[in-house]
Amino acid sequence: MQTPQKIAVVGSGLVGTLLAIYLKKLGHTVHVFDRSPDIRTVEFSGRSINLVMSNRGWKALDDIGLTEEIKKIGIPVDKRAIHLQDSKLTYQYYGKEGEAIYSLSRGVLNRKMIDLAEAEGVEFFFEHRIWDVTLSDATLHIGETERGEWTDLKYDKVFGADGAFSRIRHRMQRQSMFDYSQKFLSVGYKELHIPANPDGTYKIDKNSLHIWPRGNFMLMGLANLDGSFTCTLFMPFEGKNSFESLHDEKTLVDFFAKYFPDTKEVIPDLVEDFFKNPKSYLVTMQCYPWTFNDKVALIGDSCHAIVPFYGHGMNAGFEDITVLNEMISKYGDDWETIFEEYQKSRKPNADAIAELSYRNFMEMSAKTADEKFLLQKKIEKWFSDKHPDKWMPLYSRVTFSLQPYSEALAIGDFQNKIMEEVMQMENIETIWDSLEVEEKIIQLLQSKR
Repeated sequence: MQTPQKIAVVGSGLVGTLLAIYLKKLGHTVHVFDRSPDIRTVEFSGRSINLVMSNRGWKALDDIGLTEEIKKIGIPVDKRAIHLQDSKLTYQYYGKEGEAIYSLSRGVLNRKMIDLAEAEGVEFFFEHRIWDVTLSDATLHIGETERGEWTDLKYDKVFGADGAFSRIRHRMQRQSMFDYSQKFLSVGYKELHIPANPDGTYKIDKNSLHIWPRGNFMLMGLANLDGSFTCTLFMPFEGKNSFESLHDEKTLVDFFAKYFPDTKEVIPDLVEDFFKNPKSYLVTMQCYPWTFNDKVALIGDSCHAIVPFYGHGMNAGFEDITVLNEMISKYGDDWETIFEEYQKSRKPNADAIAELSYRNFMEMSAKTADEKFLLQKKIEKWFSDKHPDKWMPLYSRVTFSLQPYSEALAIGDFQNKIMEEVMQMENIETIWDSLEVEEKIIQLLQSKR
């Protein structure tokens, strides 16, 4: 147990709330501040991409005994359901039998986490605007407006868990030698939904991540507990087949009839959803350092916001907490060392999952409809099942293991080079599960080491 301190967490999202539970269990006084109203009192719709929990997220929950509570509000998802433009449906399983990610509604999960944190004794202060922080002594500056009167709140430690546009990071950026980059995709997203059947059942398979891949745009859907699906339309903002081009009801309906014909019966509120819900932006944000002395630290999206195409924003943020907790166990009250080792451990892995997430948009939007790509994945799974000691597919390394993201990325690149050669083999479509292919992969693994 550490010497108890008074700690502020700025941001009541998933990472901030889970961090608060960890710190409270360590004996600290923990106050969580958020400029928004209490999410438990507001309608939550129109700007959400459902979350998927995988092994890294479960590890952080497991370590403090919350896994069973959270599994109750999740739905296991063991495969992709790929909807082709001719309405053909194919399935691509994620991992070995029994391996699944869990679909979770962001709003439902966030409300649950706040309830759990309050039950632990964490205090929340909603609709409290933090405008600045004095890094040297962990003092928060709070007020109604940025240019109005502020109140100073002194803490022993401050954690910035306030997202991609963090006020805490904003102050840290004004230091010398602070590296910062922000990159927006030219693709944004809009939320749509598939309602439940009148009897509460699902219109499509609830245990699949549904993808309608169409090149530079795609539709995606994940199930909710109430029988509905949260769907996300990813598209360029401008140009052909873009949000800009879908400017009236007829154009929108014709577009969906052409590119997503099998959604006509399952998305009855398409026009209303599309024109009511906002367009949202996708950003990758990277920075360093993440800490200031033993006083202030960034965590989650505030130091490594990523695009959502691997489903690892929350999982990476939860893994930050796992690593921070390991450093606390190791170094006790030496917070300066805790912070230094935490950021050194996490930075290369945060950069790696940012790269993986960016690449996965291309895989989901274009390659999942490509027969050669699907064959490559089939070969990888077949070989991995035969030789689990020699091969684990990249997706499994990222999602169903705790291997550092940076190692998973490097090994994934190495394995992809091997698969490029395998896919050039004559008649690969007919010999893909033969001894010849098996021996070729083994030979390439040995020669490229």
